[in-house]
Amino acid sequence: MARLKLKKIEEYLQCVDGFVKPKILLEQYPTPPHIAACMLHHMQSQYEDLEGRFVCDLGCGCGMLSIGAVLVGAHFTVGFEVDGDAVDVYRTNVQEMELANVECVRADVLQLPQTKWAKAFDTVVMNPPFGTKHNAGMDMRFLEVGVKLATTAVYSLHKTSTRTYIQRKCQEWGARGKVLAELRYNIDACYKFHKRQSKDIEVDFWRFDVSDN
Repeated sequence: MARLKLKKIEEYLQCVDGFVKPKILLEQYPTPPHIAACMLHHMQSQYEDLEGRFVCDLGCGCGMLSIGAVLVGAHFTVGFEVDGDAVDVYRTNVQEMELANVECVRADVLQLPQTKWAKAFDTVVMNPPFGTKHNAGMDMRFLEVGVKLATTAVYSLHKTSTRTYIQRKCQEWGARGKVLAELRYNIDACYKFHKRQSKDIEVDFWRFDVSDN
């Protein structure tokens, strides 16, 4: 079971600072605290995939999922992020919340399978770029990396419109995918091209069992 109640996890995550100047090329959108809390609480309460586990957060941004995993009981969490500005915010968040057992490594996520991190984690969590604008297919590239880094499970968010394709690809990779929930992901206007204050996107919350890989 999760150590903290869902409401308490969300309260803590509301203290996590987000991107100062989000970069559109990296599709930097913060994971809403409520969605992050629900994801993490479910990972632990239903599958016990966080408490006492070595956890990886791919494309960790400012640390929402990394920090949440530690709050729920992860033994140690490593976040990987290519953007130096986001890494700085991540580390400030960790310092201000006085957390231990959580670290951020500046690295290109796509290069990780060729490093010491291959199959180094029990659980991988991520809110990957959805592959829009200039990053077509990036969500699937992140997911493939996650499958190569985890020994037990990968949790990820993907647009509902890609569900059939994801089911087919995860079978090719030897993973068993399951949609745990259908979410309405609210994205607030944070770039100049946004014409509305916020937009809801239909998103699936997935669990991929990689224990047989």
